Amino acid sequence: MQLARRTIRFTVGIAVMLAEFGLGQVMAKTVPLTIEQLIDIKHPSNPIWAPNGKYVVFIWDRAGVSNLYLASSTGGGQPVPLTSFPEGGVEKVFWSQDSQTVYFARGGDLWQVAVSGGAPKTVWTAPIGESEVVPSPDGARVAFVCSNRAADEESSRHSELIVRSLADTSETAIASDEVSIHDIVWSPDGSSLAYTAGAKVIHHDEAPSYSGAKIIYRASEYTPGQIYALRLGGSQPVAIGTAAEYGGLAWLDNSHLVFDHVSNNFKTYTIYVADASGGPLRSVYEITEKDFWSIPDWGEAGAQPWPSPDGKWIAFLSDRDGWDHLYVVSASGGEATQVTKGHFEAWRPAWSHDSTRIAFDANEADRPGDRQIGIAAIGSDPAHAVITYITGGNGTNIEPHWSADDKRLVYQHTDTRNSADFFVDEAKANAKAVRLSDSMPASIDKSQFVEPQFVHFPGPDGKTVPGWLFIPPNLDRSKKYPAIIWVHGDGVNQNYDGWHVQRNYAVYYSFHQYLLQQGYIVFAPDYRGSIGYGRDWRNGVYMDVGGKDAKDAWMSANFLKTLPYVDADRIGIWGLSYGGFFTLIAMTDQPTLFKAGVDVAGVVDYVMYYSDPYHGDWTESRIGRPEQNPQVYAQASPISHIDRLARPLLVLHGTADVNVPYLESVWLIDEALKKNKGALLSYMMYPGEFHYFTRAHVLDDAWHRVDDFFGFHLQGRINRRPQSN
Repeated sequence: MQLARRTIRFTVGIAVMLAEFGLGQVMAKTVPLTIEQLIDIKHPSNPIWAPNGKYVVFIWDRAGVSNLYLASSTGGGQPVPLTSFPEGGVEKVFWSQDSQTVYFARGGDLWQVAVSGGAPKTVWTAPIGESEVVPSPDGARVAFVCSNRAADEESSRHSELIVRSLADTSETAIASDEVSIHDIVWSPDGSSLAYTAGAKVIHHDEAPSYSGAKIIYRASEYTPGQIYALRLGGSQPVAIGTAAEYGGLAWLDNSHLVFDHVSNNFKTYTIYVADASGGPLRSVYEITEKDFWSIPDWGEAGAQPWPSPDGKWIAFLSDRDGWDHLYVVSASGGEATQVTKGHFEAWRPAWSHDSTRIAFDANEADRPGDRQIGIAAIGSDPAHAVITYITGGNGTNIEPHWSADDKRLVYQHTDTRNSADFFVDEAKANAKAVRLSDSMPASIDKSQFVEPQFVHFPGPDGKTVPGWLFIPPNLDRSKKYPAIIWVHGDGVNQNYDGWHVQRNYAVYYSFHQYLLQQGYIVFAPDYRGSIGYGRDWRNGVYMDVGGKDAKDAWMSANFLKTLPYVDADRIGIWGLSYGGFFTLIAMTDQPTLFKAGVDVAGVVDYVMYYSDPYHGDWTESRIGRPEQNPQVYAQASPISHIDRLARPLLVLHGTADVNVPYLESVWLIDEALKKNKGALLSYMMYPGEFHYFTRAHVLDDAWHRVDDFFGFHLQGRINRRPQSN
């Protein structure tokens, strides 16, 4: 199926339909985009097929409030809301075997709702909160964790692992741990459970002098637990391996487990198989990297490894040839077979239930911002796999999920006109996709969205840097316009040819569409470290964080200056997290290059970031320890040069941030004031908000604040933020 840009635009209203035929500018009235509309855009996640294949249930999130929705797998009509909670969310969703009931966890209880309608209700209510709810393979039982602890005593708790019948609520406590139990996994036949116990969060409190002794800031240190396997019916838990940070825990078959491990220096990646009855671990695959193992296993590529349902094979991702590709190795060990090949990156593999095919998503060598759904038919021999793509053209298609009969796939799609939504496609080439959801409010005029242009510009060492240029289609190129550079966060992330696939960055993409309507040019670089371009580009930050990667970002301004319609004296820059860090570097290393900057929860100093136990390993894998490489840490410390700040800076940060602790911005403000930079500084903290802004009132304030800040400094516009009575 060819999901071409013009065929995937699902129109809303006559204005959009006219625009699709090129008549919109003549006959349709433009409807301006508002910040309030941006907040109403929902983000779908966690699609789950009904066992009978008739429905897909999924979670739809609007500004941090998530509810369950039911869609017909054949499309047609709008998804039906199964819940309508005004706050909070739902999680741990699963189906009854007869496809008539959907179960989910909320507020420490298990709930159920019928697909035929009616209000959701609790299956049972527990006096002590229950978590980690996982259904058995036959759907008759659930395993969950019951913990007895005070709300503020994370490191001191007693946890019990319990199995409960859904039919009569009879239960059996099968294991306990004085600290914690999590990551519960049922064996395929439902006779055994594996889990991790003893993982602990240790809190470290500090009250730095520049903030005063009355306010205490908490940093969290995670200590790994021990994997256990337990056969139901009275046996004792068996420790598997030693206490270590293992990932991707899964059952290979009814008596063996598979999981992976990254060494402390991030250079060696190993996949292990273990007998559930005990004994030494067996390595079935290992690779050692020159720099560091950097497959993006969160947010993008997904967790790994992936055992086949029949227990014969283990699929995994490796960049052994310089690009992230799909590999398959026999569960008994031996040489791994590379299934996908070429200068592109394949992620998120999913086995068919019959273990003969693997669905995945991948970009193309010359189209890093688009992704397509592929199927590798491996049969009985991965070396002779045949690959077929079921999507094509413009757009980003990710995360395929097989129906129970292996005939269809549900996946997420975004493009230049549509934020994330779910589609169903037959698992074969040239099939016709069926749309399940439309996450944008009907009031939004999609015809006004600006498509990005994929461009390149020279970086500090002559290497070309990829980026995405947004130019309004009706721009008067005889005039000069202000421009804004957006620097994405995470370091290991990327921009796409259209809406971002992750909710955390989709909200920023939507806001940039708003800024484009306010008269700005927008540019988004994929600086070195970004994913989607191969191992060498992604690992270009090794021993150079805050060096050439930061220059890649701020040198976007030099590129923009070559465009005759960009006003070189009115360029702004902003970014989130790692992008906020780069913004601070740009505003201090190049004090007069930018007219204004916005730092959203950026790192201010990597010695400080390294000292936070939650981030020490990540930092050390890329630039070593501070005493080893003081010069690298010095360049990764924009706070050390805050005295150079010469242009206005807006800082936004949530107090509940774990990714970049709120204390970093507190220190930044203090240092800026000491250097007499208070007149250039604006600041807003958001109580209780996490790293990625989610709640409606926070998004409303943040977007209006950024709009007014850039409007004043780049356009000379007086603030127009609406005031309540």
